[in-house]
Amino acid sequence: MKNFIITLVFAFVTTTFYAQGAFDKFDGQDDVTSVIVNKKMFDLMSKVKVDASDKEMQQYISLIKKLDYLKVFTTKNAKVEADMKASADKYVKTAGLEELMRVNDSGRNVKILVKSGASDSQVKELLMFIDGAKNQESVLLSLTGNFDINEISVLTDKMQLPGGADLKKASKSKK
Repeated sequence: MKNFIITLVFAFVTTTFYAQGAFDKFDGQDDVTSVIVNKKMFDLMSKVKVDASDKEMQQYISLIKKLDYLKVFTTKNAKVEADMKASADKYVKTAGLEELMRVNDSGRNVKILVKSGASDSQVKELLMFIDGAKNQESVLLSLTGNFDINEISVLTDKMQLPGGADLKKASKSKK
């Protein structure tokens, strides 16, 4: 029984570290633009004084208190895009994510996957991959925390994230 518990703990720890590092190889690569925001930065951002009458900003502050990590990688390089897609596909197979939405529009493919939380609208992890088409950027976005999918549109508006319009559609479809 003791060996079983040790094995179980080891499996959870390695999965957690894999989740944190699955896409880190794209950070600092040529032809890749990356944005990485960690828990400490979200904590600092949540301490901003907000006007009580600004409901949207209050929603934004409420959401960022629930976030742990945001990683966004974009590229127009076909080789890097193929590597991003392969890394995302490999991660999806091992991370227990379920597809929330898939869109194919004029050769541009968008996949949004989530790891659910306590309720249907609660999300522990969100992964989005956008296959660029005809000189458009490919986007790989990973967001972790414990948040409501319906709050995502506030984040995309305030942070002007690549693929934000697609995330807005996903949050509306989950309502």
